[in-house]
Amino acid sequence: MELLDLKSPKTVEFIDRIERARALIKEAFAQRTPRLNKEKFLTNDDMEKILNMSKRVLQNYRDSGMLPYIKISGKILYKESDVLRVLEDNYYPTFNKQDR
Repeated sequence: MELLDLKSPKTVEFIDRIERARALIKEAFAQRTPRLNKEKFLTNDDMEKILNMSKRVLQNYRDSGMLPYIKISGKILYKESDVLRVLEDNYYPTFNKQDR
């Protein structure tokens, strides 16, 4: 039976695998958005990344009443279902030039 110390190649490889797994789990939890009553809520940062929009554009959509939101102590949240509905309501399908 082989005795392994902290510097043995097998131990180093094992610790490395554990560290990589820990990093992946940590990243998954950081990207996870918790749900409340089966509803997913998105932050301004989430919206900027998902829709590739600036904070100012999101502000304009909120101010115009186009985009529903929740504001709690200065923190802005959007219901994912509301965002999807707004996107669907503003969807314009492609058309053939012959149809015009």
